[in-house]
Amino acid sequence: MKKQLIRRSPFCSPRQIPGLNILAVSDFIDKSLTRRVENKTLGPVDLIISCGDMEPEYLSFLRDRLDRPLLYVKGNHDIRYTPGNPVGCKNIHKRVVSLDGVNILGLEGSMWYNGGANQYTEAMMKKQIFSLWLTLWRKKPVHMIITHAPPRHIHDKEDLCHRGFDCFNALIRKYHPRYFIHGHIHREFDTHSDRITHVNHTQVINTCGYTLIKA
Repeated sequence: MKKQLIRRSPFCSPRQIPGLNILAVSDFIDKSLTRRVENKTLGPVDLIISCGDMEPEYLSFLRDRLDRPLLYVKGNHDIRYTPGNPVGCKNIHKRVVSLDGVNILGLEGSMWYNGGANQYTEAMMKKQIFSLWLTLWRKKPVHMIITHAPPRHIHDKEDLCHRGFDCFNALIRKYHPRYFIHGHIHREFDTHSDRITHVNHTQVINTCGYTLIKA
């Protein structure tokens, strides 16, 4: 299979999102983030994003303590979410939401591997994206895409559970978002730049644990 063309050098994107400080979380609770939130040493945050596999109560904690909008998609282990839990947070799966002129698309779940919650085959995910064509046309440009799983061949792995979706690559090619932010792939990172792969004008960011993005 032909892989997506990837560049890893710095670049300047024409789709800037000026002045937006984003806290992105996924997959596990990082105790250092909890301390920074409780001690009020985190710095300015304008938007909180969860890319899945987070306890709903922790998202409620972040939303309450930081008093900022929190947008989320669910991961393949998120089975305790209800319409009222996490409190004050917004599920944006299959939605495009606008925040201060920034259009954000959300897509939940992982590749199908055992029939559990929030799992999709490639064909199923592609069908969901196709169902959004009118919304995406009306809301364009899409500045940011939030998912649980990564795009195929970018940060993913070869086992079925952790394999990325090829249709996410098609989204990047068509809409050229400034950011594509995902979780699901557990890794340790020495620096923020280690989390990022550049695909033309898009930064694909693995937010496993947590990361701060100054857009």
